Amino acid sequence: MENVRRYRALASLCRQQAAYRPLQNWELLGQAEHFEYLAEIALKAHFDACNAQREDGAIEAAAWEAPAAA
Repeated sequence: MENVRRYRALASLCRQQAAYRPLQNWELLGQAEHFEYLAEIALKAHFDACNAQREDGAIEAAAWEAPAAA
């Protein structure tokens, strides 16, 4: 999650710089878009990892709850 914060902060800085540097406006906005894309990928990877852990935990819990054959 720390990377997501960093990427979003960098994107914000790029947009701020774009407001003050009209000659580099498009380049800076492109960089901001790229950092937002990286933040989105990192966020998706984080939630995919969390969901995978939850599913693994549910499978293990189901194994403990299954009745034993007598």
